[in-house]
Amino acid sequence: MNTMQYKGYTAKIEFDERDNIFWGKVMGLQDRITFEGDTVKKLQADFEAAIRHYLADCKQTGIKPHKPYSGNLMLRVGSKTHAAAAIAAESTGKSLNQWASEVINRAAQA
Repeated sequence: MNTMQYKGYTAKIEFDERDNIFWGKVMGLQDRITFEGDTVKKLQADFEAAIRHYLADCKQTGIKPHKPYSGNLMLRVGSKTHAAAAIAAESTGKSLNQWASEVINRAAQA
């Protein structure tokens, strides 16, 4: 997946062959933030402008902007999966949190 990052916000980038433009959508927000550009440089500039506009609009309206992810993750899994993960973590000499963080990180990078 092609992405861009700015001020901790991440956007997924696509290319529209029909209109011959790049476009992006900021991920992880309830609000919809999109941007576009016919070059990567223009795309990056429009992305940064969109984030600045979003933050300024939130400040002006008194709404707390959605922040990039905190790093805290609540996860519910079945008891068998929980047990298997705990055993896998223990077998590597790691806490379940350390092990799960590494597994999730590898999967997210794939």
